[in-house]
Amino acid sequence: MKNTNVLISGAGIAGTALAYWLRRHGFTPTVVERASGIREGGYKVDIRGAALEVVRRMGVLDEIRRLRTDVREGSVVDATGKRVASMDGDTFGGRVHGDAEILRGDLNRILYELTENDVEYLFDDSIASLTDGPDGVKVTFDSGRTQVFDLVLGADGLHSRTRDLAFGPESRYVRDLGHYISIFSVPNRLDLDREELTYVGAGRTVLTYSTARDTGAKAMFLFASEQLTYDHRDRAEQQRLLASAYAGEGWEVPGLLEGMASAPDFYFDSLSQVHMDRWSQGRVALLGDAACCASPASGQGTGLALVAAYVLAGELAAAGGEYEAGFAGYERQVRPFAEQNQKLGPANVKRMVMRTSGQVRFSMAMLSLMARLPGKERIMAKLIEPIHKAATAITLGEY
Repeated sequence: MKNTNVLISGAGIAGTALAYWLRRHGFTPTVVERASGIREGGYKVDIRGAALEVVRRMGVLDEIRRLRTDVREGSVVDATGKRVASMDGDTFGGRVHGDAEILRGDLNRILYELTENDVEYLFDDSIASLTDGPDGVKVTFDSGRTQVFDLVLGADGLHSRTRDLAFGPESRYVRDLGHYISIFSVPNRLDLDREELTYVGAGRTVLTYSTARDTGAKAMFLFASEQLTYDHRDRAEQQRLLASAYAGEGWEVPGLLEGMASAPDFYFDSLSQVHMDRWSQGRVALLGDAACCASPASGQGTGLALVAAYVLAGELAAAGGEYEAGFAGYERQVRPFAEQNQKLGPANVKRMVMRTSGQVRFSMAMLSLMARLPGKERIMAKLIEPIHKAATAITLGEY
């Protein structure tokens, strides 16, 4: 086997899953992560379609199901808090065919624990520069450490440092969908018990929910906006932008916003996608959000990460470490899958955020009507059929 010494940038879902599969195939992966450890918190994520098969092959599907969110009911509420439409948790969340829902932080920890004894993790560090040469990639880290790796694989998200260094600035590849998202933990001031509530205002949507084994709650804010200019590492500035976007909004919004000041897991970013002509350049390749972010609105970011990690590691192994052939096989299989899942984002966000008060009223009326219909489960299954189709739009090879 050639080119077995591999650096992975990013210890999120894509990075830890890739480390697992590379180690299993006989490679020696090292993972560098800017944070001080595996990131806790995060929103709940769905594992469906091909991604379910990936985690089954990893041997962790039972553990994922054990740690499921177990959200039992979902409701849409009006400004007074009245439940306009309610459904069981799976129907409300669009889960079918054994889909598994888990908190992102729990999934990340499961994958990390699979690898922590066999993979070197470099926390509190990141890549400062890359020099790709005929005999390897010379990497200089922010810490000052320098090392040569056979391959460098970027799993470092929407704002990928690896992509910037190897392919050019993100302005070439990142496409703003005209919306922003913020997620963070909040006190369970509504005393929710495995329940999710959604409030829809004109151009602004808010969700809050509680899960099993968590005494607190999570909140998600999703709003339409022209492109904002801000520092991605300035939390105070991001919180000011969020508060400004929801100024004057009713329901429980003011109280939920109060929770962001002390939240340990505050997240704020644009809803954006990444579109690239190719995912590899020399000895450097990308996967997950760094290569083909579909945006959180797609509901498929976690699935894309898991599938891409499985295929990339498998194709490199099948090629005996010949990276050009491995990268080509990986992209040939995953690109059509990624493109189909990316189509979900723009369509889904239009249903998640209503632009006008008239659209809000119409949507609320339709949801109220549908919730009372005897066949609402079949109606919802039809509505989420595009997601299931996209989630299964790849046949996984055996490596």
